[in-house]
Amino acid sequence: MKNLYSCLSCICLAITLISCNSKQSPDKNTVSFSHSYSSSYKAPVFTPDERMEKIKKIAPELQKLIEEHAKTKNIPGIAYGITVDNELVVSGATGYISLEKKIPATPLSAFRIASMTKSFTALAILKLRDEGKLNLSDPVSKYIPEMATLEYLTEDSPIINIKNLLTMTAGFPEDNPWGDRQLDESDQMLIDLIREGVSFSNPSSFDFEYSNTGYALLGAIVSRVSGVPYQNYITTNILEPLDMKQTYWEYGNVPKEQLVMGYRWEEEQWKSEPMLHDGAYGAMGGLITSIEDFSKYVSFHLSAWPARNDEDTGPVKRSSLREMQTPQFANLNVKATDFSNEPCPLISGYGFGLGITTYCNDLKQVSHGGALPGFGSYYCFFPEYGVGIMAFCNLTYTEAYPRKKIGELLFETIGLQPRQLPVSDILIKRQKQITELIQNWNPELEANILAENFYMDQSREIRVSEIQEVLNKAGAIQTTNEVKPNNQLRGSFSIEAENGVINIFFTLTPEKQPKIQQLDISFEPSEKKII
Repeated sequence: MKNLYSCLSCICLAITLISCNSKQSPDKNTVSFSHSYSSSYKAPVFTPDERMEKIKKIAPELQKLIEEHAKTKNIPGIAYGITVDNELVVSGATGYISLEKKIPATPLSAFRIASMTKSFTALAILKLRDEGKLNLSDPVSKYIPEMATLEYLTEDSPIINIKNLLTMTAGFPEDNPWGDRQLDESDQMLIDLIREGVSFSNPSSFDFEYSNTGYALLGAIVSRVSGVPYQNYITTNILEPLDMKQTYWEYGNVPKEQLVMGYRWEEEQWKSEPMLHDGAYGAMGGLITSIEDFSKYVSFHLSAWPARNDEDTGPVKRSSLREMQTPQFANLNVKATDFSNEPCPLISGYGFGLGITTYCNDLKQVSHGGALPGFGSYYCFFPEYGVGIMAFCNLTYTEAYPRKKIGELLFETIGLQPRQLPVSDILIKRQKQITELIQNWNPELEANILAENFYMDQSREIRVSEIQEVLNKAGAIQTTNEVKPNNQLRGSFSIEAENGVINIFFTLTPEKQPKIQQLDISFEPSEKKII
């Protein structure tokens, strides 16, 4: 697919439905390990939750941006949508899916989504892993013996394993646009390619380089391990459980009134691009789907967040989805900009069929683009916000929607806010005890809540003296504010006092009864009373 390496190092490459309700029958081969878990854990929540209402209000502005984008880029047709949790809250389209027949584009139009297919293939691999049928550390040659005869670039190159293919670190060269034209090749062609030998651009496990061939090989592994063509496995185990009934591998199976025709802009006119049939390389870019169907997949990925105690009802475990969304081989881009084009360095990396970007303001985006002759597509989702954006178009290698403008609209204009982590019971308890401790220094309380390192790191006399100095500057204590948690065992809070604010940070030990191992206290005088 169109080279995604630049997308990874610039701005977000590209994804979750509140868990789908359908349950699959237990598989006798499924590997299942149970463990105890905390009943007091509180998952992050939206407070308040105004996301749907805010996004629905800007629907006209979104439509206008899409129409302007289509006109500027000479795109025949675009369909788009925004999901919040498990609901497609805004969707629309502009232009045509067939210029010859003047068929309007709609959210039900079936576009080829190209490389956005890759995460489905990765998901199939993880499902097989979760069922105990393969390991990500397995050499690829275990399933494709022809891989054993490859001539590696260096003597110390590690043997290529499944994880290398997932993360595009096998050492294969970036194969755009050559790979795009292999979509309908036979399984035999893929195996012959490996048997005859391939050229490497990097040693294995050395660096990320975008590889369509690697994902075609993953498709072959799915087929060989499952015993059915990878298309059938993905359809049965992922598409059908997600109720994606309008998603196809072969364009000949798409209803004619829904099938989107692809075009390129050349010599100041649109020219038709030939449709490619499904084949061995379909695992890297063959899926055809609609906005309404694909939104269910985006919602499924969103359902992985936050980690929680709810029943896991999806076709693949939530933890495996989060694993997919974890970047490998991170890359720093110091020249990147935010949605408003202000300087904002970012870190990006590739997970399993997904690109992950974290901006300077800590906004995390998971995404992937797709491009084939005649098509361009892109989707992204923001795990902490429960929001996903997707758009498909029918112009060769074209950005499907104005990403920065829509990002600015969502995160700056209407100001979407992420989930907030509730304070754990132990942090609340220790906060009260710290507030009492620093005022009284009760020896019995000290023994109960302070870790063994506490006075080893700094003597009791010095600690008491320094904290008392802060209290003297602060004056009479008035109000203790709520804890702001970093996680279950670390947080901070402030105390309003007569002359300013006392700021307190503390972190607890990993013991069964967590004690205070670090306590930092400082004073911030009010503007009117400088001490």
